[in-house]
Amino acid sequence: MTGIRVVVVDDQELVRDGFQMILQAQKDIEVVADAENGRRGLEMCRRHRPDVVLMDVRMPEMDGIEATRLITSDGTIDTKVLVLTTFDLDEYVYAALRAGASGFLLKDTPKHELVQAVRVVAAGDGLIAPSVTRRLIAEFAQRPEPIPASNGSLAGLTEREHQTFQLLAQGLSNKEIAAALNIGEATAKTYASRVFMKLGVRDRVHAVIAAYESGIVRPGHPPSSS
Repeated sequence: MTGIRVVVVDDQELVRDGFQMILQAQKDIEVVADAENGRRGLEMCRRHRPDVVLMDVRMPEMDGIEATRLITSDGTIDTKVLVLTTFDLDEYVYAALRAGASGFLLKDTPKHELVQAVRVVAAGDGLIAPSVTRRLIAEFAQRPEPIPASNGSLAGLTEREHQTFQLLAQGLSNKEIAAALNIGEATAKTYASRVFMKLGVRDRVHAVIAAYESGIVRPGHPPSSS
């Protein structure tokens, strides 16, 4: 099995070295390059085409938000972005996710959780630290009205896919969705994949954003059962 290829982008050399030591100790992960700012990080991603890039937010020359946007919009590479920051109330949380990041973790995340996050994101799933999830929901809570879906994609969901979408928006795993809908885990994964495809979202993180923006879910209100 081919290992997970990673690029580490952070303006602090000690931080880059620390992440590399943690990840290189794993048999299934290889750090192929590192960079001190977003511009160099973008170059390294285009050169090495890694599976995952660990991206700092605040950096000189080009910050992590712009670098994330350019990486995820580049059709020539298929690199997932895992954003790391020092502050769980960072004002760039929402911007990073909207730019296409597949995950968001704090820099004080335990080693084993960082390693697992890289594996999860590389596998195509999204991941956000719990405290960051609360920050994201708070962002939506400040909006008086949801943004209505304009492309009709929600109407294209079957009843089962709609139920799956609602459960995804609550942060449930495939196993939990399977239990809630009384179906097999593989079937739940299939429904989730169809939801991603029909909504045009990258992963679970962006499915959650789509759920709040479409009004399917509102902060402080459970999803409807209809």
